Amino acid sequence: MGQEPESSCGPTGCGVGLTPEQRRILREHGTERPGSSPLNDEKREGLYACAGCGHVLFESAYKYDSGSGWPSFFAVRDGVLGTTEDVRFGMLRTEVHCGECKGHLGHLFPDGPPPTGLRYCINGLALEFRPKEA
Repeated sequence: MGQEPESSCGPTGCGVGLTPEQRRILREHGTERPGSSPLNDEKREGLYACAGCGHVLFESAYKYDSGSGWPSFFAVRDGVLGTTEDVRFGMLRTEVHCGECKGHLGHLFPDGPPPTGLRYCINGLALEFRPKEA
């Protein structure tokens, strides 16, 4: 059984500036409703950072439409995520958390597209999109 990541916070503190729903997802391991994130339809070039601490996690080139209802990525920037075993709800899953603040982001599944075969299924409220500057 995996260990719970140690709690730590970003430069602005623990949950400072987060909405109650973001706090529920990032700090209490919640999940947003599928299809509810505006980031599902985000097509611009840019970066996706942790909403809890601002640490950059994903690039727009890694994003794809998995049909799952959550923003999905097939790759991640090197060394920016941590994982733990999640056995809640009677199933074994791999939980993904921010390597910087340890905020809960979502889950990792082995059913993604090439070249990795991975699907990082991420709560949109756990992310902050930063469009590429022109």
